[in-house]
Amino acid sequence: MRGVDRRRDGLFSYVRPESRIPKDHPLRVIRQVTDEALASLSELFAALYSATGRPSIPPEQLLRALLLQAFYSIRSERQLMEQLNYNLLFRWFVGLGVDDPVWVPTVFSKNRDRLLAGDVAAEFMAAVLQLPRVEALLSGEHFSVDGTLIKAWSSMKSFRRKDGSDEPPDPGRNGERNFRGEKRSNETHASTTDPDARLARKSSGQEAKLAYTGHLLMENRHGMLVDARLSQATGTAEPEAALEMLSALPAGTKKTVGADKNYDTAAFVAATRALGVTPHVAQNITTHRGSNIDGRTTRHEGYRDSQVIRKRIEEANGWIKEVAGMAQTKHRGLERVGWMFTFKAAAYNLIRLPQLLPTG
Repeated sequence: MRGVDRRRDGLFSYVRPESRIPKDHPLRVIRQVTDEALASLSELFAALYSATGRPSIPPEQLLRALLLQAFYSIRSERQLMEQLNYNLLFRWFVGLGVDDPVWVPTVFSKNRDRLLAGDVAAEFMAAVLQLPRVEALLSGEHFSVDGTLIKAWSSMKSFRRKDGSDEPPDPGRNGERNFRGEKRSNETHASTTDPDARLARKSSGQEAKLAYTGHLLMENRHGMLVDARLSQATGTAEPEAALEMLSALPAGTKKTVGADKNYDTAAFVAATRALGVTPHVAQNITTHRGSNIDGRTTRHEGYRDSQVIRKRIEEANGWIKEVAGMAQTKHRGLERVGWMFTFKAAAYNLIRLPQLLPTG
């Protein structure tokens, strides 16, 4: 018998949103881990808000919403609010009831900026890693490090001479500007849109662009990110940030760090050894120079293992940039862009957990 196409616009529903979520949905595990980590940050949140006044968006709900934005490649807060308005899965994950109103996008962005003050992104990432069932997955001995360029939210037209002696763009909303014959460098020029951004290129033969450099430290057992930082894009940013992240690791055990050819410098190799870390760096041998890594290191099986496993950190860089939307940041300033980069790294760890943790 053919069914009748009857509209059912009932006023009431007695079904909980959670009952609509499949039992094996990966967001269930992520929600459990996220809630445990956020509960441990309650005192930090309390210190960021006044005890009086109108209640703000709960920081726990705000951070869960930002995680969804990273997981599902949602381009803007406005689109995120639109999704929250009708998507039951999103409402359940954030903690909104079916009848709860969705926030105004500008109010959501303003409340998000409040969390910059407490370095909440780094604290949240650390809280997830310190949970007992997550900490059991981590290696304390073998690591990999890598850096990547994050394109700044500013155009090359904003890269002007610091002394103001160059010609301004043509009038209009997006006036043309002739760069022919002009020599530009970070010493003489700066972006008027984002002064913290620097002109950089990933390798020779590629175009230079205004960018930041993101840095990741990964443990090698399960490929979890244990540190994430952002710096200005300079020629020495990657090894300098790598040494800072390695220095922050707990002391007491022998460690190794895998890295690509960009880290094959005498200063980096010597500094890692001074920290008690064995550098398993890819050899950068050319017709003009030799490698700072010799047979005393490369003859070991562990070196070859590190060179294979370190390539997994490229997966994290790729996810953060392409899926989580950090290929070109939509924020300006080192602090704000760094906050988002660290938060997207924490989101990457969370999407790995449903495959690593037991369910049920």
